[in-house]
Amino acid sequence: MGRVSTPDPSPQQIRRWQKYLADEIAEAELYQQLARRKTGEERQILLGLAAAEERHQQHWRNLLGTHADQLPSPSFHRVLLGWMAKIFGSVVALALAQRAESDSPYEKDRDATRGMAADEEIHEEVVRALAARGREKLAGGFRAAVFGANDGLVSNFALIMGMAGTGVGASVVLLSGIAGLLAGALSMAAGEFISVRSQRELLDATRPTQVTLRAAPDLDFDHNELVLVYRARGLSEEDAEHRALERLGVLDCDCTPQMSFNPEEVEDEYQAVGSAWTAAGSSFSFFAIGALIPILPYIFGAQGWWAAGVSAGLVSIALLCTGAVVGLLSGAPPLKRALRQLAIGLGAAVITYALGSVLDVTVD
Repeated sequence: MGRVSTPDPSPQQIRRWQKYLADEIAEAELYQQLARRKTGEERQILLGLAAAEERHQQHWRNLLGTHADQLPSPSFHRVLLGWMAKIFGSVVALALAQRAESDSPYEKDRDATRGMAADEEIHEEVVRALAARGREKLAGGFRAAVFGANDGLVSNFALIMGMAGTGVGASVVLLSGIAGLLAGALSMAAGEFISVRSQRELLDATRPTQVTLRAAPDLDFDHNELVLVYRARGLSEEDAEHRALERLGVLDCDCTPQMSFNPEEVEDEYQAVGSAWTAAGSSFSFFAIGALIPILPYIFGAQGWWAAGVSAGLVSIALLCTGAVVGLLSGAPPLKRALRQLAIGLGAAVITYALGSVLDVTVD
């Protein structure tokens, strides 16, 4: 890549180019680090991304000349990416990298080439696809864990705020919270188990089988329904006839193999759904953890407004954390997701507290 700026850059340009170069070096190191943990196709894709970042580095080195020897630290986002990759692995790191690629400044910077800006747009889609693979593996257990924790936080916090609004004693609020924790955790676990088990049973009922292999030797060559089987699975009439002849041993071909039964595809589909027991266990555990947080002040003897205030503070922090995690892993802005979770949780608590206060006035 050649020069695209003036031969005598300003100090501001030099600082900006140095920052770009430092970030490109950090991104290349991230992809290389992730590639070392992968094999096969994913490894090659990550190494290809690293090579592209190295080409971008060379562009900024050409512009900087001797100024390329003294670089600032990478931006905080890039440092965070490397740290998250070491601790949490590729799923979290790739979700963060997706946002980093989408926020590239090259589109508006005249010192970057159009090719570099286009590269970054493509990189976002590549990273999005890689991150999607990891999200599928987390889908079952992660969904149950996140939903369980959030439901535990919001439902039990709303419950104890409603009870506190009625003016009952702290011991009654605590007992209500414990009852809500146990009932909610068991209900969530049972619901997740039934949901995932039912989904897996539906997949079992709809996936193709290998009955065509078992029945083929005994079929009448001139009158058989193999063609109908393959047409029902989505093949064209011509491909279905070829597949039927292959099963009968007449042809030695491999026509549209993606339409036939593939155990690996079914395994991947089940991986996205997750295990029923894993989902139930995750849902129970994380609902209980989430539901425990609002009642912690009452467990330790706090009462009145002090207990309610501490509970609200703890729940707010937890809601912000869970919302940010969901945002990070989904490639969405973590702050926006965190604030949304907080608004929903506090909104539910305010409503139930108001209803409890009205009930208290009615009783009096």
